[in-house]
Amino acid sequence: MELAPVRGAATIEEVAARAGVSRSTVSRVVNGSPAVSSTALEAVRRAIDELQYVPNRAARSLASRQTRAIALIIPEQTDRFFGDPFFASIVAGIGEVIGESDYIMNMLIASDDAGAKAVAYLRGGSVDGAIVASHHTSDTFLERIADVVPVVYGGRPVRVRADDYYVDVDNVKGGRVATAYLLARGHRRIATISGPQDMAAGIDRLRGFRDEMAAAGLEPAAVDDGDFTEMGGALAMNRILAAGEAPDAVFVASDLMARGAYAALREKGIEPGRDVAVMGFDDSSVSTSITPSLTTVRQPSLTQGRHMASVLLDVLAGRPAAHATILPTEVVERASA
Repeated sequence: MELAPVRGAATIEEVAARAGVSRSTVSRVVNGSPAVSSTALEAVRRAIDELQYVPNRAARSLASRQTRAIALIIPEQTDRFFGDPFFASIVAGIGEVIGESDYIMNMLIASDDAGAKAVAYLRGGSVDGAIVASHHTSDTFLERIADVVPVVYGGRPVRVRADDYYVDVDNVKGGRVATAYLLARGHRRIATISGPQDMAAGIDRLRGFRDEMAAAGLEPAAVDDGDFTEMGGALAMNRILAAGEAPDAVFVASDLMARGAYAALREKGIEPGRDVAVMGFDDSSVSTSITPSLTTVRQPSLTQGRHMASVLLDVLAGRPAAHATILPTEVVERASA
């Protein structure tokens, strides 16, 4: 909720500058939000006193009213959200925890309007907090939401701000252990199909792959972006095969992309698991629904969803909450590698 200062008084931006904090931190202090550190709280209060800042009383009253509702924001296309089992697990975990609380959850798929409707809805005081299940560097509207209510992100934001809360898996380590698994089995011409490089998960899994290959004194056989979609995985695999000699192993940064890679390999008469080892990432339902069953890196998506909801409920209740929660990954060995 925008806080309107009285005419001639200091602005909220001036208070933020004097206190050395963000505008959103000042807004939270004025609105009585618990999601502010004691150091920032003291600095903002001192700046308010020094500048004699007076927010609009009606705005403060509205901003402090609890709705007992939270928003689950999905900045993805509808077909992508409903087509990827990862999101189903995340939402199930969030729903379990919220269902046991006295909050209700409203889901917003914010893809077609660059977040304009989501921002307007949240700035209207309809919810007490928000969970963001996926995000890209282009999703700048999320920062405007975080100026109004506490937000917990699923996955590390590419640009982490001091006030951010997020729950993620160790994607760098996951990329490394996947690559190490393939190296330990004698593979040397290893390619990767990465996730999009405007998402932290895509960036970090590719970094883990490159780091492990470099530690082994090897160059990647190929690197191609599959956009975390099945079609993208197939297209990336086709480009890798068209570029030269087929790799002897492929680390694919999501199970859904791996299914697409399977199809592309078979179109060229190359059998996954026999002619080329394939390693996925997620341990979603896809990994056991394809043949051969997919060796993959498990990320605990259901647990991640539970943690995201728990962190937000702690913040809303004024309880201590970790700004960064990092969950472990592990290799699940099956038949493809």
